Amino acid sequence: MSKRKGVSAEEKRTRMLDLLYERQDFFQLKELERLGPKEKGVVSQSVKEVIQSLVDDGLVDTDKIGTSVYFWAFPSKGAAARKRKLANLEAQLAQTRQKRRALETQLAEAGVGREEGAERSELLQQLADSQRRRAELDAEIGRYKDCDPEALAALRRESTTATEAANRWTDNVCQIKTWCKRKFAMEEAVIDKQFGIPENFDYLE
Repeated sequence: MSKRKGVSAEEKRTRMLDLLYERQDFFQLKELERLGPKEKGVVSQSVKEVIQSLVDDGLVDTDKIGTSVYFWAFPSKGAAARKRKLANLEAQLAQTRQKRRALETQLAEAGVGREEGAERSELLQQLADSQRRRAELDAEIGRYKDCDPEALAALRRESTTATEAANRWTDNVCQIKTWCKRKFAMEEAVIDKQFGIPENFDYLE
């Protein structure tokens, strides 16, 4: 026995909207949950969700009167809503078509002078050869970069800066050693051993 095919969400929306159009009355949710299965074959558990989706789309009106919430929809408003939606879709379609025509025009203009042919192929080959030759020259220049006067000058500046920084730290260490000797009456050799300071520790020339 074949399994019964379920009703799609869009079909449920259509059926519940038809119910409201046919009745042209005001209903509470409980009434719609009772009428949905009976008249339109929409299970009561899904009526609330379906009605809410129709409200969100502006196809069903709702209002709270006292403690009760009512829902209604009239064919005239539904037709107007569909007309507005159709007009919006047509406007979007027109914009899309206009954009497509503009892109096709740009594409055609961009293709001028790029037609395939012997001359274009030759020019492309020359371009590829020039690019390859430039890459080779850049690589060769890179091999001689260490001889560049500017690079050497920059290296000297960096070396001077590094030497000055190292000597500042050497001076700091010497001052700390002097402080430790005065404060704790420690011998310099003991301090060097405790802190792993090598014997040849000195300022850089």
